[in-house]
Amino acid sequence: MTGFGRSDGASGAARWTWELRSVNGKGLDLRMRLPGGLEVLESYCREAAGRHLTRGNVTIGLSYQRSQGEAVPQINEAALTALLAALETVRQRLPDAAPVALDGILSQRGVIEWKEPEEDPAEREALLEALKASLEGALEELARMRRNEGAAIATVLRGQLATIAELTRQAEAAPCRAPEAIRARLAAQVEALVGSSAALDPSRLHQEAALLATKADIREELDRLVAHVQAATDLLDAGGPVGRRLDFLAQEFNREANTLCSKSNGTELTAIGLELKTVIDQMREQIQNLE
Repeated sequence: MTGFGRSDGASGAARWTWELRSVNGKGLDLRMRLPGGLEVLESYCREAAGRHLTRGNVTIGLSYQRSQGEAVPQINEAALTALLAALETVRQRLPDAAPVALDGILSQRGVIEWKEPEEDPAEREALLEALKASLEGALEELARMRRNEGAAIATVLRGQLATIAELTRQAEAAPCRAPEAIRARLAAQVEALVGSSAALDPSRLHQEAALLATKADIREELDRLVAHVQAATDLLDAGGPVGRRLDFLAQEFNREANTLCSKSNGTELTAIGLELKTVIDQMREQIQNLE
């Protein structure tokens, strides 16, 4: 789920750049860095990201610059009134003093203020629409990069599923699972136990041995592994956001491999179970990179 998207745009005196980055995440976690005055775009960013993405930790950043317009002078009425009142007080106390020139009054701090022209509402709306359209371009680039990564990972996953299917077949055909091998091993164990104590009942031992053999059967685990391989393959064939469902299947794969190892009645079957666990762990790591 790693990816990057960028989009540059302009509208009137404004210039901007959207930059989007994503890394792995179980859900969709959005972090936004929007300049002052454009926080109104946050809700749209969340809605637009939700249309393109379903998982990942995504950072949405906007760099924005606006060229300065031609400032116009404005009289600060409050400052001018206060200044004139002060001058009148001075004139009354010093009637012979020379009058203050107009330029002297206007040069006083705060009397004249230079302000940027107010933004036209229509221009503001056009700017917001242009920013939204530009964001869509960056999101499309990010989603495209993530799809390319997903296609490459899907190829890796198919290879790992093929390995799991092959290991399942090897476990099915393991010599230690043959009825003759199980019978011979149990017979040897019963004979050893009977020979060690005359108090042991051979028929009872045979019953217990048969019960243990039933508990050690891995038929169900093998069938479920085959079913999970098919289900995972079907998800990959269907395409779209499948990361969460594959993540669940990977947990089921791991559960069957653990049970197979615990029921193993031979070193060969144990080795196959451990190899299954290794491949499944590798598969789970790759699934974290899927949408």
